[in-house]
Amino acid sequence: MTDQLTVTVLGTGIMGAAMARSLARAGHTVRAWNRTRAKAEPLAASGARIADTPAEAVQGADVVLTMLYDGPATLEVMREAAPALRTGAAWVQSTTAGIEGVGELAGFARDHGLVFYDAPVLGTRQPAEAGQLTVLAAGPSSGRAVVTPVFDAVGSRTVWAGEDGAEAGATRLKLVANSWVLAVTAATGEVLALAKGLGVDPQNFLDIIAGGGLDMGYLRAKADAILNDKLTPPSFAVTTAEKDARLIARAGEQHGVRLDVIAATAERFSRAAAQGHAAEDMAAAYFASFEEKPAS
Repeated sequence: MTDQLTVTVLGTGIMGAAMARSLARAGHTVRAWNRTRAKAEPLAASGARIADTPAEAVQGADVVLTMLYDGPATLEVMREAAPALRTGAAWVQSTTAGIEGVGELAGFARDHGLVFYDAPVLGTRQPAEAGQLTVLAAGPSSGRAVVTPVFDAVGSRTVWAGEDGAEAGATRLKLVANSWVLAVTAATGEVLALAKGLGVDPQNFLDIIAGGGLDMGYLRAKADAILNDKLTPPSFAVTTAEKDARLIARAGEQHGVRLDVIAATAERFSRAAAQGHAAEDMAAAYFASFEEKPAS
């Protein structure tokens, strides 16, 4: 199998568009589709061919990569693509779809003769643009020679989490990792909101933890986004963060694990979205601590 593939990317939002550019940079033939075509059009400058329909996009593809909002949206788009899917093609499913969602998608793959890979990614806009994501993957070793060039193009490393994508081993790992990411994001917003409410200079807080065990680059990145009004363009939007938080809470509930922090975090994202911050970076959950957007 040649390393130069025809790869279809369905869903060209923040992550999908960046992944498509990385694939084109690596020399693959890239076809791209998005429900709102205007979001896909800029990819033409990177050499991607923009398709009008999912079926047109997947025709003859070696690998189909989906990066859509959630499981139901992915299933809907793949059903639209179904008439043109090539039997034996690899499907790299990178949407955070939840455990149940992955099972449904794997069932579709089985019914249509696709080789299914559960392959969500860790990282946001900047590492995606640089091709430095971490790919979490589960799927048959017999087909990995086909998908490895795709993973190598979009990521700096691949962590394998099982031989059967239908078991959602990669998605389970992604939910665990995202529970930490979202908790830190929410905690960052709360600590800065508390500082504001108590009249404390937030820089004093950052200074007293500097270089110690409580300090971390992610905290400082999200604090900078909040304090310096860098919430757009988002690295990871509030609405998507809420969706993932609810998937994590549901997974915990179904497996006998009570997750108070992630449940509360989902509500913070929901409040921030209702206040008008839905399309901003998830650090905008900060505003959920106030009835109205506080004066700067």
